[in-house]
Amino acid sequence: MSPYPPPYPPPSPHEPPLGPHPAEPRRPDGEHEVKGHTFRDTGEAEHEPTPPLTPAAREPRRLTWQKLTFLPVTLLVVLLVTWLWFRNADLDSISRNALADGNVWLRLRQHIELTVISTFFVLLIAIPLGILLTRKRLRPAAPFAMALANIGQATPAIGLLALLVIWMGIGMKAALIGMIIYAVLPVLSNTIAGLKANDPTLLEAARGIGMSPMGVLAKVELPLAVPLILAGVRTALVLNVGTATLATFGGGGGLGDLISTGITTQRMPVLVLGSILTVALALLVDWLASLAELLLRPRGLEVRS
Repeated sequence: MSPYPPPYPPPSPHEPPLGPHPAEPRRPDGEHEVKGHTFRDTGEAEHEPTPPLTPAAREPRRLTWQKLTFLPVTLLVVLLVTWLWFRNADLDSISRNALADGNVWLRLRQHIELTVISTFFVLLIAIPLGILLTRKRLRPAAPFAMALANIGQATPAIGLLALLVIWMGIGMKAALIGMIIYAVLPVLSNTIAGLKANDPTLLEAARGIGMSPMGVLAKVELPLAVPLILAGVRTALVLNVGTATLATFGGGGGLGDLISTGITTQRMPVLVLGSILTVALALLVDWLASLAELLLRPRGLEVRS
């Protein structure tokens, strides 16, 4: 027998044999237990698995093939049917003279010129004026400017054109000024509304990071107001297409010449052609403006459906 005691006492026959400890349940990351109390590390938590993004959820579809094709195809069909009808129509000498020598293309080009030039000057006047009227110093003048713009649009277009012709004489200049006065309101009001609708906390945050007033305007205020401004521009474009037909009464030309000729000479083909071209041009301009409104809108302002 060894003179030294054994290192471990012999196991009792009543005790269960020693074995591996049962495995403890796995705790979430960042969770610990101290004296029976559960604690979680600050900033760590279980993140629920995010469902995989579908292609529609990753990027909203700005344009659909229906929007790109439906209206142009419809207008093309209408114009084709009109052309076939004119080709088979029995036109008298008065109708042929009204449509001869490229007169239709000349009036269409004049109409487009009137619309583009007047809309350009509307944007040149209304957007900077709307920006100035939302600044602190000129804000009290906003109601007065809006009242003037309302008077311009509330006045009947034909009456406004007649007054301008009396003052400035017959020609395209009087027609352009009348169209500009008539279309300023939607762009001006939407510019002011869009800039006023900006969240003041965003503007304060931009100023807080050291941006200059021009930087806040160019990088924060105007991008947020773009959707409303573009909606006003779209409205002004359609208004100018319709108002340009009245330029004929002031010697401004346009498709209104065909309409007035058809009415005065009682020639239905000339009247129908002028009317269809005017309607088709207005719908085409509205379609192009809607595409521009979608493409120029900042991506961060899109609403996911």
